[in-house]
Amino acid sequence: MTRDRLDQATPDTWMYPPPAGWTYDQVKDLDLPFDWELVDGAIVVRGMTNVWHNRVRDRLYFALESARRTPYAVASAQCVLVDDVNPPKPDVLVYDERDLDVFALECIPVEKATVVLEVVSPGSRREDRVRKPAMFADARVPYFWRVERGDDDFPVVHELWFHHDMGMYVPAPERPVHTGKLVTERPFPVEVDLRALVTG
Repeated sequence: MTRDRLDQATPDTWMYPPPAGWTYDQVKDLDLPFDWELVDGAIVVRGMTNVWHNRVRDRLYFALESARRTPYAVASAQCVLVDDVNPPKPDVLVYDERDLDVFALECIPVEKATVVLEVVSPGSRREDRVRKPAMFADARVPYFWRVERGDDDFPVVHELWFHHDMGMYVPAPERPVHTGKLVTERPFPVEVDLRALVTG
């Protein structure tokens, strides 16, 4: 394989990463006919999401956007540069926008991430429950919210906080699991009718 072929991923070469894996810069302009993500230097096809997932994701985004306070910003499906070979795109992201050039920025630096929110779907259960929390905890992102589909089909939000001494996420001390209504003060006051995310 020639060096030119390894310099940039293309529709013909994306499945043949270099020995150290593709980097964000090598794949950022890649156009493929499916949704994908760079995971540890390899391009991984993302599964299709259903209407429930997308509705909950979008309405949580709007709820957080409406509640946000300076210096925070909210984004959906925006890449976070954890390292050169891992630029995940959380379903919803709250980040500190101070000192960021929004006109030139491609990915949010992980040190600016404040809340990572993932809505679990059948094709992303292990990613959202295991790999991504471990990755964002390793990067010391303060909060991780995992949204599950409850037995009654309404969202259940698991609010996790980064524990500095343990180096991992632990359930929020005041209210680790939100059913019916999401109420939290971190990183800013938020109150969301979880049932209305689906039915409203």
